[in-house]
Amino acid sequence: MHSKIRFVIGVAALAAFAAPAGAADLLPVTAPQPSPERPDGWSFSFSPYFWIAGLDGESQVFGLPTVDVSQDFGAIISTLDFAFMGAGDARYDRFSIFTDISYARVTTDSATPRGIIADDVDLKTVTFTALLGAAYTIYEDPQARLDILAGARFWHAETTIRLSGGLIGNLEGTDSANWVDGLVGFKGSYSFTDNVYMTGWAMIGAGGADLDWDVLAGLGYKFNDTMSAVLGYRAQGVDYSSDGFTYDMIQHGPIIGMTIRF
Repeated sequence: MHSKIRFVIGVAALAAFAAPAGAADLLPVTAPQPSPERPDGWSFSFSPYFWIAGLDGESQVFGLPTVDVSQDFGAIISTLDFAFMGAGDARYDRFSIFTDISYARVTTDSATPRGIIADDVDLKTVTFTALLGAAYTIYEDPQARLDILAGARFWHAETTIRLSGGLIGNLEGTDSANWVDGLVGFKGSYSFTDNVYMTGWAMIGAGGADLDWDVLAGLGYKFNDTMSAVLGYRAQGVDYSSDGFTYDMIQHGPIIGMTIRF
């Protein structure tokens, strides 16, 4: 089965790293939020955020024709069944560990078949990912910080396709797969003022999938030592194929979040 899915509004937890003189980190795997060090040297944070993305690509369930999907985020919002995203982060000195979890279920009837004729095409996708990683700061000064990171992301993808009418009659199929990808990359931040900063990351990898990547860029504002907000853009893609199941997905769109440090 072949599927590119850009999905949508998620509620998540992300993490902010301690940084010198107001430097900030990323959203959502590491969230922006500089603040004074805890007495024991550890810092933690949690952030809810919304990711508003479009859906477009291809989906194929074993035994059924390939289906093309193309929807903007406005259409996705109306067909989103449920979505959740959450991440957490803990930092000690230059070292940190983080996690990022997401779940989305989308049902749409606007997909179009490739190479076949059907009156109606219904597509339901369920995607769950869980990322666990570690990072190390290789450069920092009062305004900037750059980390290298490595981690592993677990994927669960399930797609149901219903074709009806036209030349093919009524057909339905469901397929799913689970796999793990390794990822490496960078994340960093730069503070323009004590309150305004820029943050972003880039990571790429493979494993069960032929390709797995994730990029983010955002502009943040620090309200105080415990709370900040970020507005940015995130894109994520994966290309998986095995035993007749193909999941080729890209999701991208604006993201807005708030980080609470504790």
